[in-house]
Amino acid sequence: MSLDHAAPTPATHFIRAIIDADNASGKWGGRVETRFPPEPNGYLHFGHAKSIFLNFGLARDYGGACHMRFDDTNPVKEDQEYVDAILEDVRWLGFDWGEHLYYASDYFDKLYAFAETLIRGGHAYVDSQTADEMRANRGTLTEPGKDSPFRNRSVEENLDLFRRMKAGEFPDGAHILRAKIDMASPNINLRDPAIYRIRHAHHHRTGETWCIYPMYDYAHCVSDALENITHSLCTLEFEDHRPLYEWFLERLADAGHFTRPLPQQIEFSRLNLNYTVLSKRKLIQLVEGGHVEGWDDPRMPTLKGARRRGYTPEGFKLFTDRIGISKSDSLIDMVVLEDCMREDLNERAERRIAVLDPLKLVLVNYPEGQSEDCFAPNHPQKPELGKRAVPLSRTLWIEREDFMENPPKGYFRLKPDGEVRLRYGYIIKCTGFDKDPNGNVTCVYAEVDFDTKSGTPGADARKVKGNIHWLSAAHAVEAEIRMYDRLFAHPAPGARREGDAPDAERDFLDDLNPHSKSSIRAMLEPALAQALPETRFQFERHGYFVADQKDHRTERPVYNRTVTLRDSWAKGGA
Repeated sequence: MSLDHAAPTPATHFIRAIIDADNASGKWGGRVETRFPPEPNGYLHFGHAKSIFLNFGLARDYGGACHMRFDDTNPVKEDQEYVDAILEDVRWLGFDWGEHLYYASDYFDKLYAFAETLIRGGHAYVDSQTADEMRANRGTLTEPGKDSPFRNRSVEENLDLFRRMKAGEFPDGAHILRAKIDMASPNINLRDPAIYRIRHAHHHRTGETWCIYPMYDYAHCVSDALENITHSLCTLEFEDHRPLYEWFLERLADAGHFTRPLPQQIEFSRLNLNYTVLSKRKLIQLVEGGHVEGWDDPRMPTLKGARRRGYTPEGFKLFTDRIGISKSDSLIDMVVLEDCMREDLNERAERRIAVLDPLKLVLVNYPEGQSEDCFAPNHPQKPELGKRAVPLSRTLWIEREDFMENPPKGYFRLKPDGEVRLRYGYIIKCTGFDKDPNGNVTCVYAEVDFDTKSGTPGADARKVKGNIHWLSAAHAVEAEIRMYDRLFAHPAPGARREGDAPDAERDFLDDLNPHSKSSIRAMLEPALAQALPETRFQFERHGYFVADQKDHRTERPVYNRTVTLRDSWAKGGA
């Protein structure tokens, strides 16, 4: 289902105020161009959804364009698999970039030429220190760095070395091109940062053409300028990088490569969620360590995992609108995200019956071999969706918890000599039950009051307090139900706890929830076997479930639990 991006009117935030002020001053001539620039070295996670809705949403609302650009400058970690997955995820969220699909690798020739411009202007030099020497000379937050002994090489020598780097004369790490800024700057990002490094590696788009590759901080801002981006939106960890962003562009503009105004970098707070990790390094650990079943594991906070879990693009849109955009870092409770998904699914998910812990119920006065249809609404708040037939026969499945031999006070479900209504069907009265040698109830018996079928005249004349759901044993289909919960059992995975020793280190993997996944065999309405993968339903009383994207088959139905009907964690556990 496509996402309606036209409504509602977006909330106001500080980035909109900046754009409104720019438009009022005529800075960009009313033009708004943003970009979503992931590195193709992994899969998108929940935090990327926030950025996607922000960048594409602003461009849409101001009649501009959002560029889809891959900052593919590190061939060792990048792969076409990630490119394809990222494009699919952005489309899944409901956006399209039209003609604006770009790659930093499209600009490798220009990036190289601009680097020579910086050398000629005395703004860059080839450094031949080892990585350890550069690290030692970089300084600390409280101590300035030291100039490289190669910092004052002549322009000619720098150009010669840089061209020989490009020609492949040197091994990885032999030289590096650095910006000449200020090794005493209090901002460590301005202490002669790297611009180009030697890396003899195959690139997923350019192959073996290049053996030197631009660094992210350089390639990113230049790509923005080449694409005439107006507002370059990024998360707060890049705030200290903004002076470098501006330094590169100002010098290249002075050299005549770009015209002013130059792209404006604006930072906003990244998404921080409890009970999860959004670090790419940690997500890789989860996958490569076998702690999850891949990037699309429904417990993973990736968009691939969310989609397979049954989360919706509309739920993510509601979530990003609800948490808003600000400059302040904050920790968002996972409950907020789950509530948004629950709220969206409540509107869109049709209702179906599933018995997750089946117990046999025999209607002793119902004719053998006979069946009839009862009718249940597809959505109780949407009568226009109509009703569906649910077959009833002599032998049914009910939930095991819906019968108790010795119930406590206030128990209104089935009990010896007690009456309940079969939802959408008849009132029945329990007449007996069987138990196995261990004392477990194996079968319940009841009589039907044939004058009480729901939907027939006079059926509601007699009232009972209990109402239970059921399925005809002759018609129900068996399915695998995967019950997913949060991947971590602690709200801050890996964080120190009260009472930890001062030098204690905690591994975030120690906080994995051992009960985050379980699998059960259950009985479903027959139509649930025919549903297409990724079709979402509310299983009455149980929560929201989705037909698994990969494993669901008509002959072998597989459903994943998306969210419960309520926040079970906030109420003391699932």
